[in-house]
Amino acid sequence: MSKLTGTTLAALAVTVLSALPAAAAPEHHGDDGLNWSACQGQVDPRQQCASVTVPLDYNDPDGQQITLAISRIPAAESGLRHGVLLTVPGGPGGSGLNLPSSAAKRLPPSVRDRFDLVGFDPRGAGRSTPVSCGLDHADLAMVNLRPWPAADGSIDGNIATERRIAETCARNGGPVLRSISSANEARDIDRIRQALGERRLSAWATSYGTYPGAVYATMFPRHTDRIVLDSNDDPDPSRVGRGWLAAFDQGAEDRFPDFAKWASAPDNPDRVADTPEQVRPLFLDLAARLDHSPLPWPGANPAELNGNVLRETMLESLYADARFPDLARLMLAGLGRRPLPAPVLPPEQALQNTTAVSVATLCNDVSWPSDPTGYAEDVAADRAAHPLTAGLPVNVMPCAFWPFKPAEPPVRVTDRGPANVLLAQNLRDPATPYRGALKLRAAFGDRARMVTFDSGGHDAYLANGNACGDAAVTDFLVTGRRPAEDVFCPAD
Repeated sequence: MSKLTGTTLAALAVTVLSALPAAAAPEHHGDDGLNWSACQGQVDPRQQCASVTVPLDYNDPDGQQITLAISRIPAAESGLRHGVLLTVPGGPGGSGLNLPSSAAKRLPPSVRDRFDLVGFDPRGAGRSTPVSCGLDHADLAMVNLRPWPAADGSIDGNIATERRIAETCARNGGPVLRSISSANEARDIDRIRQALGERRLSAWATSYGTYPGAVYATMFPRHTDRIVLDSNDDPDPSRVGRGWLAAFDQGAEDRFPDFAKWASAPDNPDRVADTPEQVRPLFLDLAARLDHSPLPWPGANPAELNGNVLRETMLESLYADARFPDLARLMLAGLGRRPLPAPVLPPEQALQNTTAVSVATLCNDVSWPSDPTGYAEDVAADRAAHPLTAGLPVNVMPCAFWPFKPAEPPVRVTDRGPANVLLAQNLRDPATPYRGALKLRAAFGDRARMVTFDSGGHDAYLANGNACGDAAVTDFLVTGRRPAEDVFCPAD
């Protein structure tokens, strides 16, 4: 969930390929035969929608089928058309059906002219064959979905909550929920490619999407063209989602100084302190005070501003500079200098769906330890080392109580395949930290290059106004030529 986090893959043999010609155009085989029609909702009027049928179980390809909702905006210049650029959403559990509409607003004409922009809702999500766990309203609070320990560091409440979520999802999710995994998302992507009539496809994957994107490049290397992985997860196949959750401790530490500088600027109407150095202790002291003396917050879930609600807001606010005011205003309210803002709750049906896909991905990809003692020890150590995140990153998740074993082992990302992968990565990303991106870069070896943006926040390409980084990614998409070596782009 940008980021409840999680995933893994199927270990398949990979054909060793030499690099493909940089500008070779993938073949397109006439009409795709899909029934395209207008999309629902407020989207770019050029966006069309259709559905693709895929097997519930790829071991039984002729058995029960499910549907994937897909969308496209055709290339702006048919004479320049190179192929398909598939937008792979984050999450896990995020909807990608309308990503072509949002991408069309940001991508430069040189990219828009050459690619059909294609989006999809992953298996189980959105308008694809959907899943839901049917969780209680209280369990949908982000401070429960993300396992923040109690004020004293105890995880007894987390154990009870995560066990209940696991049991409810297992009982209500059905066979589609059990089929969700990152490896199956990669297989679904290849079915989308086939349905579109494309020999190869390019992709722009973000956040969690970088993992199934990397898995796709590993499992189906001959069908890849230009692969951009933006805001990258550590591909460690022994941990996958566990590793991504654990990365929040370093990610928050990397990113918080950006907030502290902003929150102490003299011209900031939401200023919380006089100097950057004062912001961190102010935040920690306020969170500790709210742990013991929460403020009533009618309409919120939970209906109070407590320390963990503040910490959760902090984590979400670090994703983008535009979200900094959310944290500052909540801090000012907690300090008694502002009224509490009106709570904003996502539609419950959508949250049920996103949560179910996220939990299923995390838990179906790889087995998690089941001994609560180990989690308690890890939380105690992590709270001391990283007080901003207070033990959350290493705490217990529903996967510790998941009754289903992963259907297959994780896929190990390797350097075998065409040299057609470009990683885009912010230096101070709170959710997918730089150190994890370096591990994905190492796993790909010479298949990949990395463009590092001296920027903070989650999402790199076309997200920070970094002209150097944006130009490097755009040039790769337009020409197929990667930088000769990794690139570091200073802040503009």
